[in-house]
Amino acid sequence: MMRSIAYLLLLVVSLSSAASQADLLVEKKSFSMQNYTTIGGQTIAEVTIGWESYGALNDAKDNVILITHFFSGNSHAAGKYNSTDPLPGYWDAIIGPGKAIDTNKYFVISSDTLVNAFPHDPNVITTGPASINPATGKPYGLDFPVVTIADFVQVQHALLSSLGIDKLHAVIGPSMGSLQAIEWAARYPDQVERMISVIGAGAMDAWSIMALEHWARAIKADPNWNNGNYYQAQAPLAGVTNALAMITQNAMHPVSMNMRSPSQAVLPEAGLASVTNSLPALDYLFGSAALRAPLADANHILYLVRANQLFVAGHNQDLATGLSAIKAKTLFLPASNDLLLQPYLAKQTVALLEQQGKNPQYEEIQGIWGHLDGIFSIASKADTIAEFLNTP
Repeated sequence: MMRSIAYLLLLVVSLSSAASQADLLVEKKSFSMQNYTTIGGQTIAEVTIGWESYGALNDAKDNVILITHFFSGNSHAAGKYNSTDPLPGYWDAIIGPGKAIDTNKYFVISSDTLVNAFPHDPNVITTGPASINPATGKPYGLDFPVVTIADFVQVQHALLSSLGIDKLHAVIGPSMGSLQAIEWAARYPDQVERMISVIGAGAMDAWSIMALEHWARAIKADPNWNNGNYYQAQAPLAGVTNALAMITQNAMHPVSMNMRSPSQAVLPEAGLASVTNSLPALDYLFGSAALRAPLADANHILYLVRANQLFVAGHNQDLATGLSAIKAKTLFLPASNDLLLQPYLAKQTVALLEQQGKNPQYEEIQGIWGHLDGIFSIASKADTIAEFLNTP
């Protein structure tokens, strides 16, 4: 975690990539569209998201790989904004010149999602509950319509269409990004040639929906949340801190968490003195989360939780029906030690695709990080990814 889960993600990736090449420099751009209609049938007057790209788009515009990001992430998948930036994007180990996702060959594009969890991060551009509602001149709050993973994908589709792109060589994403990737393959089957799901699932089951709800209820229990009406008052930072701490713990495996957490003396004096006193491991986890909390938004996290809870590929009557539309070659890379989106979720999707006469590929990522092996240990699957992308 270091200072935060995001910082830890970038630090480990930076160390693992051990860049001997010149830094890949990228620029944050924005895309806007008017009167977007959600899957739920409501209209958002204006939607704006940030995006960045790596490599060059060829004349045929058929060398495009879309990267879709995880719950607490954003479009900064690789490279740096400036050569002086201390850390690169989260998948810099596999995106860049000569890497598994080779930017000498492919035009790689990544976008922020709607309702990004960290709208106050200066490198995030997103529309969500914290955005100004043009009808009132005030933040939307809970008047913002519920959005789904399919809405994230449809906005991305509009972004690509604005660039004249109507075909994806591949779409790839970790965690919540994997949900977007498989939704792309199900929603736009004639436009997606390959799909890679990393630490993901084809649908949320009851256990996963319940696990996500703990993140939301930590926020709702903060009195400052005030049913989402806090933009002119004190933000529910305690609730956000608690939610981010839960997200961090759920994403890690006990082995990695115990390695990084400070040791605790037997029967520490503070712990014996009062149940209200903290402990070293708690200071470590919640202190890191508190540093990130001001960049996040409570309502945005709630909306992201709900989008994930509602997910089923294709958003059709059931998972099998949604998967039946997929024409793309598919590769599933769950993490063996993942305790958040456990491998059985990917296996369920693979089994349904096989029953439909398709030929999905499946490999597990090994590591000590749990769910975060999809970020930290992704380089271990670089050859698998490169072969999948480069084989006709």
